[in-house]
Amino acid sequence: MLTSPEALMAIAGMALVTFMVKAGGLLLANRLPRDGFAAAWLRHIPGAVLASLVAPALVTGSPAEAIAAAVTALVYVITRSLLPAMAAGVLVVYLARLWLVG
Repeated sequence: MLTSPEALMAIAGMALVTFMVKAGGLLLANRLPRDGFAAAWLRHIPGAVLASLVAPALVTGSPAEAIAAAVTALVYVITRSLLPAMAAGVLVVYLARLWLVG
């Protein structure tokens, strides 16, 4: 199977843009404040982004999402670790969707 030159140029262009975005982030990270109000504000961004992704699923979702959110919160309270909590939430929403639909 042959690939057209246009497709190769598009792939190379997308790879270059991806590399530039990642390299730019690394270069700018050294310039971010390490203390003060702005640094405290920046530390809260990942949690806010995660909440903005999860909230619509909880509001408009099925009971499976609510069950998974409760299990995720419970696992986090018990373990105080985000990785096991997220893994439990993904597993529970998968199993709950299978159980509730099937």
